[in-house]
Order: sequence, then C-alpha cells, then structure tokens
Amino acid sequence: MKKILLINGHPDESSFNSALLDAYRRGAIESGKSVKVLSIGGLDFNPNLKHGYQERMDLEPDLLDAWDKILWSDHIVWIYPMWWGFMPAVMKGFIDRLFLPGTAFVANRNSYRVTKKLSGKTSHIMMTMDTPIWYYKLFLREPGIKVMKKHILKFVGIKPVKTSCFGPIKNSGERDLNKFMERAFDLGKRNIK
Repeated sequence: MKKILLINGHPDESSFNSALLDAYRRGAIESGKSVKVLSIGGLDFNPNLKHGYQERMDLEPDLLDAWDKILWSDHIVWIYPMWWGFMPAVMKGFIDRLFLPGTAFVANRNSYRVTKKLSGKTSHIMMTMDTPIWYYKLFLREPGIKVMKKHILKFVGIKPVKTSCFGPIKNSGERDLNKFMERAFDLGKRNIK
C-alpha cells in the first residue's frame, strides 16, 4: 500500500487549497492508499531559520511530528498557492526549518555533491494561482515550480516530481472550482507518480 502525505502550504486552513487537498485525499483513499494530512498553517513553529546553518535551532514538537510524517511517506503531495511567483512565506519557513544538512541531505567534504537523505520518495506539486496557467508557463516559465522541483525536492532526493497547476482561482465560478476539485480527486485516485 502506498503511503501518501498531503501537505497544505496555505496559511489559511479554510482556503480553496484545503478543498483541493480534501478532494485528492478522498480519491487516494478510494483507491486504497494510506493517507496522512499536514496543514502548515495550523502548526506552531518559528519559520525563521535565525542562524542559518551555523547554529541548530531545536525543532518544535509540530516540526518533529511533521518530519516523522515525511519519513513515513512514500509520496508527498504539496498543495499551495503561488504568491509573488513562489510559495507562501510560512511554507518556505517550514522547508527551511526541516530540510536541514544532516537531516534531509549531507554535504560531502571536498565535493559539491550531497548525499540525498529522502531518496526513494516521489512527489507531486499542486499549485493554485490567479495568473492564467498558459501565461505562467509560456511567458513566466514557471519560476516557482522550478525552484520547488529542482532546487528543493530533487536536491534532497525526491523524484520524480510531477506538477499540476490550478487557475486562475480568483473570479472563478462554482462550476470551474468544482472542475478543479474533480481534477484533484482524479489525481488522488490515479496517484500520478
């Protein structure tokens, strides 16, 4: 049985991202997957990596629990909005605090290569946006997805990483929002990896 961790990166747990997460969760459960959910907006932690990598900060209990869920999973689904071309600050802080040297990767002396500690896991990025998707892909060239996919997830060994964009969300009617949720349900049911 595949173990899926759904991570809601929106700081507001009542956002449309939560509806997409729930639709994906229902699809995954219907297809026999084991699912856990993590809502970053509901966690109690300092998102500021105050000392960079020079001095370790103790992980708060919510971050320790989140790390256990990441290690438990085979597949991680990140559901979050695009804000200013990237992810919400609290989600970036979550990654900064957890994906640490010695934990998510090990820097090798005398080499630019790292040992990737999350190898064997796969991921799916589901990003919502108000920008038309064709414009984001064609003209902006997907900067936020490239950073998340290549500079974060693949760096620590998570691959392949699939992506799905949902939008524009703003000013979408109920019919369009329902289509987005149906798509999320189908992705969960098929569980693209």
